[in-house]
Amino acid sequence: MGTVFSIDIRSSDLDIGAVDAVVEWWHWVDATFSTYRPSSDINVLGRGEKRIGELPPEVAEVLSLCTVASERTNGYFNACRDGELDPSGLVKGWSIEVASRMLVAAGSTAHCLNGGGDVRVIGQPAPGSAWNVGIADPRSGGVLTVVAGTNLAVATSGSAERGSHIFDPHTGRAVTDPISVTVVGPDLTWADVYATAAVAMGSAAPAWLDGVHGYEGIGLTADGQAWRTAGWWRYLPV
Repeated sequence: MGTVFSIDIRSSDLDIGAVDAVVEWWHWVDATFSTYRPSSDINVLGRGEKRIGELPPEVAEVLSLCTVASERTNGYFNACRDGELDPSGLVKGWSIEVASRMLVAAGSTAHCLNGGGDVRVIGQPAPGSAWNVGIADPRSGGVLTVVAGTNLAVATSGSAERGSHIFDPHTGRAVTDPISVTVVGPDLTWADVYATAAVAMGSAAPAWLDGVHGYEGIGLTADGQAWRTAGWWRYLPV
């Protein structure tokens, strides 16, 4: 998926086979949904060489989620780019969320999964403590701020890792302001979607994100000003 993934397990009795299964899952997701692989199912579908019913059911699941995501974001989340089918703005967060559920089903009570800055944490890293998740500052490569929690999803979209690559689907133009938006909430699939859509919205993002139930966000404008939704304080370290 064009980025680095990591797995931090704090459940000492978890079978290592569960971790192997997660790694295999991510390789399968990459092979199925990668827009960089000509033979991937998503590219085969986009070229019209197969129908959706001929592909794994996860492809239909992802595209259905993309339709819902577009509806929830007033069209600012879009599963197409330059006329090509591209659900990448949802797939990474979704794949990590699924992986986290796989680990929980296998008995994990505490873990942290990180895929290119999209993070899902479960449980406590140590008794009585919360996970602390740093959010990158795309200007310096350092840490902009830190959020904390025990069952938390954190997704960041913007230019920190890949430069300016998010487009406003209504205009077709690349978005350069804000330079990053981070969304925090209970589910990484939707945190990822909302972060991507918020960047695409530009200056309308703060007011829109304030109205998204169950999720909070922080954004950084091109001139270095940070904005936060009203409930952002709930995720600050104690």
